[in-house]
Amino acid sequence: MPNKKYKIAVIQLNLNDVAENNLKKCISWVRDAASQGAEVISLPELYSSHYFCQSEDVDNFALAEPLYSTSFIAFSALAKELGVVIIVPFFEKRMAGIYHNSAYIIDTDGSEAGLYRKMHIPDDPHFYEKFYFTPGDLGFKTIPTKKGKVGTLICWDQWYPEAARLTALQGAEVLFYPTAIGWHPQEKEQYGENQHGAWMSVMKGHAVANGVYVAAANRIGLEQYLPDTAGIQFWGSSFIAGPQGEILAQASHDKEEILIAEVDLDLQENVRQNWPFFRDRRIDAFGDITKRAID
Repeated sequence: MPNKKYKIAVIQLNLNDVAENNLKKCISWVRDAASQGAEVISLPELYSSHYFCQSEDVDNFALAEPLYSTSFIAFSALAKELGVVIIVPFFEKRMAGIYHNSAYIIDTDGSEAGLYRKMHIPDDPHFYEKFYFTPGDLGFKTIPTKKGKVGTLICWDQWYPEAARLTALQGAEVLFYPTAIGWHPQEKEQYGENQHGAWMSVMKGHAVANGVYVAAANRIGLEQYLPDTAGIQFWGSSFIAGPQGEILAQASHDKEEILIAEVDLDLQENVRQNWPFFRDRRIDAFGDITKRAID
């Protein structure tokens, strides 16, 4: 029988360090989350390094790792030891010249429950991801695990209701969003409040429109590794929302934290019975959604 209730966690961290140190740090924080009762635990986007996409530099490809190497080996053993599901976002080297922004979903027995490759790739000032990442080719996926059915999207995917919808339609109970998003320090005073508010609002909207739990795991800290630049101030504020968009847990802008909340499938079903958005979808009228623009 599926679990009617289970606890999920997102871990908010400063990851402005070398891969070996970030790995040790994340293992320690996952242990802590599990000790607090978390059963499905997500790390932030590209956990193993600083956010290198602030520049276009071929040397940064050395940060990538092949499938089932360092990250998978470490977190597979940890998941099996703790009996938890772990979402591990990492920089994947698929082959020479093809790299992805990816996430393992590792099940409680240490096996790979699923793999997700980020579908939407941004190219903004100091978020030059198109230089590094090939768009995902695995589609939007709900992954059955021994704890529950989870969907994993990554950062820029947050802004696309189609991604949330297609994942939720496959039965996802929770949408996890490993994230690396922050302010350009020189813009924060003028635009920061609206930028952060939009980020929360769109994901809360996904929770409401799909009757799902949403969990976003962001970084914190100023990452200013390039000379003569202001860097990126990651705004933290990781959160977990329920199926009506209600905030169940929220982190600060600047502290390393673990957020834990309970997924209640009876509540989710009740919300969907009373707000039957899936029932009333006019799928016969949605054909144009696959067009770039309706001219």
